[in-house]
Amino acid sequence: MAEWFAMNGHGLYIWGSFGMAAIFMIAEPILVRNSHRTLRARMSRMIRMNAGSE
Repeated sequence: MAEWFAMNGHGLYIWGSFGMAAIFMIAEPILVRNSHRTLRARMSRMIRMNAGSE
């Protein structure tokens, strides 16, 4: 089992790459959701400002 995790001496690179990919795959939807919320809030503020000036 230890040999499988070591991956012929390349385990650190392989598991590190796998870990970074997992982190990015988890972070991406969170960041998209936050930017979507920010954009919606900004758009509603702009709509309210334009509606008040007319």
